[in-house]
Amino acid sequence: MIAGFSKTPWKLWTSLALGVLLLTDIGLAVFLWQGGREDPASLRADRDRLALQAKLLRADVERGERIRADIPQAGKQCDQFYRDSFLSAGTGYSQIEADLGAIAREAGVRTGGFAFKRKDVTQRGATEIQIGTTVEADYLALIRFINGLERSKNFYLLDSLALTSAATGGIKLQLQLHTYFRT
Repeated sequence: MIAGFSKTPWKLWTSLALGVLLLTDIGLAVFLWQGGREDPASLRADRDRLALQAKLLRADVERGERIRADIPQAGKQCDQFYRDSFLSAGTGYSQIEADLGAIAREAGVRTGGFAFKRKDVTQRGATEIQIGTTVEADYLALIRFINGLERSKNFYLLDSLALTSAATGGIKLQLQLHTYFRT
């Protein structure tokens, strides 16, 4: 036993607490000494890197908030596109034939008629209509026809086209398009 210490528990606990405190102080001193040895230039580089990362994260948050604020407007635009670009299922076939026929006449191409294939798009309120046709003309007229499809008020997606030569010396294209009807 150490001289001057009796076996009273509070003295023992006090000396243990002081010992733990002394060890903690030594550990902290070593930690601060190790941190102080780091190069100031590398500390500045770390600070700059973290500042840039914080700036990028703030920009992402701001962009997300703008997107969240624009969601109602985007929903309205989607509804407007659905109403304006998708034909009604009741009159859609005749409107498509009339529209494609008018585009073909304006472009100066001959069509081989239109073949339709219906495919229901469940849970979307739409029906996909696949359209097959053959058009025949010179190169410039075919370009005008494709341009007319792009500029039509109706919504058409060009899936594929196959090029062959026509018996009349022109070009023959087999087109696969699709559009959608509102249901």
